Amino acid sequence: MAPAPTLEALSEPVLPTLFVLDYVGVAVFAATGALAAAREKHDLVTLGFFAAITGVGGGTLRDLLIEAPVFWVHDWKYVAVCLLAALSVWFLGRREWRFRALLWLDAFGLAAYGVLGAAKAEALGIAPLICIVMGALTACFGGVIRDLLAGQPSILLRREITVTAALLAATAYVGLKAVGLSNVEAALVAVPCGFALRAGALVWGWNLPSFPSGSAR
Repeated sequence: MAPAPTLEALSEPVLPTLFVLDYVGVAVFAATGALAAAREKHDLVTLGFFAAITGVGGGTLRDLLIEAPVFWVHDWKYVAVCLLAALSVWFLGRREWRFRALLWLDAFGLAAYGVLGAAKAEALGIAPLICIVMGALTACFGGVIRDLLAGQPSILLRREITVTAALLAATAYVGLKAVGLSNVEAALVAVPCGFALRAGALVWGWNLPSFPSGSAR
């Protein structure tokens, strides 16, 4: 049996081949947080707070649950990326397309973070099913906090497909790694799968069947 990862090893990047996707995922989710604050006409400091809490929220929960060092505490660049995303939203000013962009950025973020969450757990030897769960938590928890703070309906309560897209991305990644693909190869397939499912929900209103109604017995 392979030895358990040491604290020093966990403090190092476990997915160096996916570092670009990692920062992109943080930036995208941070931008959705800043956009949510901008929609309510908050100030720049609040935009930065929303960006940071959304960008790192899901990854923080993941790291706490798998007992890994919280990633942004050991690498200041993640918070810097969140603040830059908030500044970008602020200086874009009011644009008609800006809030529609929130939905599409969120769609990419769900897929990217679904893969990143599963990938980090998988790299640390976590069981495949739990890797998928970690992917979904990583992808969704930041958005849950964002919607709660903004007073918007949570992504968990929307009829159209949201969480399922993150689950699909995470499941595809774990499955492809199991058949021998590399981190990058698996991510290049899994992220578009999750994004395509969420995009279909945005364009055509896809949703899963709801619990059947009927008289209680």
